[in-house]
Amino acid sequence: MGATAKVVNMYKPSTWKEKGLKWTLGMLFVTLLLLLLLLSFFWSREPDRFDVNTHAQTLAEDLGVQVVTGFTTTATLAGIVDTLVDKSGGFIENDRMPPGVIMDNMPNWEFGVLVQARDMSLIMRNDFSRSQSQSTEDKDLVNAQTKMFTDSNLWILPPAESQYRDSSQSLKKYLKRLGDDNQSDAQFYARADNLVDWLQLVKKRLGSLSQRLSASVGKEQLNTNLAGDAEAKQSTPTAVSNYIKTDWFEIDDVFYEARGQTWALIHLLKAIEVDFGSVLQKKNARVSLRQIIRELEGTQQTVWSPIILNGKGFGLVTNHSLVMASYISRANAALIDLESLLRRG
Repeated sequence: MGATAKVVNMYKPSTWKEKGLKWTLGMLFVTLLLLLLLLSFFWSREPDRFDVNTHAQTLAEDLGVQVVTGFTTTATLAGIVDTLVDKSGGFIENDRMPPGVIMDNMPNWEFGVLVQARDMSLIMRNDFSRSQSQSTEDKDLVNAQTKMFTDSNLWILPPAESQYRDSSQSLKKYLKRLGDDNQSDAQFYARADNLVDWLQLVKKRLGSLSQRLSASVGKEQLNTNLAGDAEAKQSTPTAVSNYIKTDWFEIDDVFYEARGQTWALIHLLKAIEVDFGSVLQKKNARVSLRQIIRELEGTQQTVWSPIILNGKGFGLVTNHSLVMASYISRANAALIDLESLLRRG
């Protein structure tokens, strides 16, 4: 008889220890994913609004000074920046590790807040704190505005949030001098022309947001760049009309940026009502300002849908961007009326 062939098993069967290790590693991986998901959900919650008067009074007590003209607006700006960097998860836009690096909505909300904070810091440096064009800039406001314009994606040497904290500290140094009766080098001029300068900037921001939100469904728009001036010229020719549509992947980005801008703007407008109260009263414009605030508060309603829907026109599915654009457009219209009232003698 021939030799019996011997079959050699080249593969060692998995032992129960190996199977247990694989199962444990798998469970750890799934648990880690769930923890990151829960953490990202917690960090995605937008911070609550704060009362500008209470915040200003508390800050004045901490600094040992009085609440004077301009104190509430400056304290509110500092409070907005503090909220931006100290909220749940801190400042997320420049994160390079999960879950921050994979989050999308909150970084866009943060950028929206930052836009309004930067605008106000610039106006405070150039207008609110100066009596005329030849007057000297306030050193603390110069530092606050410079640090506020730090690239929001900077994550090391130094990270953006540390620069924003420095900006807030500079605002508080200015506040300490502003509320001190023994110092007169820090001033805040609540004049109608100064307020108009800021409102013009806000008007442009809201107008841009309204257009970008409305473009979620796509629209044909005529070129009105040179309308109203027969002698007006532009650098290069453009088409008579353009089809404008926000990319599908950017719809939620624009929506949450608008949420952030309007969140910050609500606080700043409420502070303006305090510091520019006499100006608004003289122009009988207080109710116009409050109407703007009321329209913007509509943008902060809870979004119950897990995603930002982009329904077409009068279709069955809603369009969150168009709803947001509606509130912002009405606020912008009221803002134009307010600006007109302040310009009148």
